[in-house]
Amino acid sequence: MTAQDDPPPPNRSPEPNTEDKVLGGRVTLAQPRRGYRAGLDAALLAAACDAGPGQRVLEAGCGPGAALLSAAVRRPGARFVGVERDPEALALCVDNIARNGLGGRVEAMAGDVTEGFRSLGLAPFDAVLANPPFFDDPAALRPPSPARRGAWIADGGLKAWTDFLLKAVREGGSITVIHRADRLADLLALLAPKAGSFRVLGIHPFTDEPAKRVLVRAVKTGKAPLALLPPLVLHDRGGAKHRPDVEAILRGTADLKCAQ
Repeated sequence: MTAQDDPPPPNRSPEPNTEDKVLGGRVTLAQPRRGYRAGLDAALLAAACDAGPGQRVLEAGCGPGAALLSAAVRRPGARFVGVERDPEALALCVDNIARNGLGGRVEAMAGDVTEGFRSLGLAPFDAVLANPPFFDDPAALRPPSPARRGAWIADGGLKAWTDFLLKAVREGGSITVIHRADRLADLLALLAPKAGSFRVLGIHPFTDEPAKRVLVRAVKTGKAPLALLPPLVLHDRGGAKHRPDVEAILRGTADLKCAQ
């Protein structure tokens, strides 16, 4: 067969990443076209960050940086560190930090929650954020694609994540977690030995449906009574994609006020 007889090369696969605008266009985020993609949970986690000027914030499992970068833009006086074990997600996060011009006060580093906070060699932070994988047991759901496994399955279980967060924050510092509503009791029980002053926000798809997510804020060594906050309802039936108050949060013109 001559060169002229060779079959044409196959079509090139599409670019594996997309470039998206979040936080009302204030953050540009490159993320995988396939596999785990940041969404509403990351946006709400970032909106709940209330770090003040000069404070240090860590996000455990930062992925490509959706919550990390959004929180940093919302809180321009604070410094942020993201920890991620997946090398491809970490590389994307590093690129996204540079893409958004945040390298002066945001960094991302390799680290595995299951290896504990001390393995990072960092001083405790003023605040920590996390959106842990939703499942502990691979048998509890249809096996996710390899690209999604790390985002869906928590190696070491939820306990590994709460242990990491409790070590990562100083006494009096805040822990903010978004997770499945049906894991609320587990989350509170795992944090309670060393944290308190819980504030719990239920996130409901509609006013007449149970919460599917909860956002929990705790204070290490806090002693205040638990507070159940007014719920956040995402949608009106037959209305726009999100309710106006939720849209304001997603665009960065409003915060989730979960602090005391």
